[in-house]
Amino acid sequence: MQAKLTKLQDQGLRVVAISRDDPQTLSKFARKHSITYPLLSDPESQTIEAYGLRHSEPTNARVDGIARPGILLIDQEGHIRATLFKSGYKDRHTVEDILQAAKGLDSK
Repeated sequence: MQAKLTKLQDQGLRVVAISRDDPQTLSKFARKHSITYPLLSDPESQTIEAYGLRHSEPTNARVDGIARPGILLIDQEGHIRATLFKSGYKDRHTVEDILQAAKGLDSK
């Protein structure tokens, strides 16, 4: 995502990631992977829950409350305009997938 961040920003999109990890862990991760977009900490899964992202079937207490990997396109008012999810947690959408999903949202 970071490698093509400019391509998304050129289309008026902002990238933000959310995780249950604490801010220090996220900061270390961002430095290690040279991530410049915001990584938000949601240790109690409040935002994860509010947007319906919580894994429905945790396998143990360590992962209870984690978000399903996916992409949400959210407008200025906080409404979800499009969602992109894959069945496997290791599979991720491409920047091109995100740009395609964002096409035409302004006209809806």
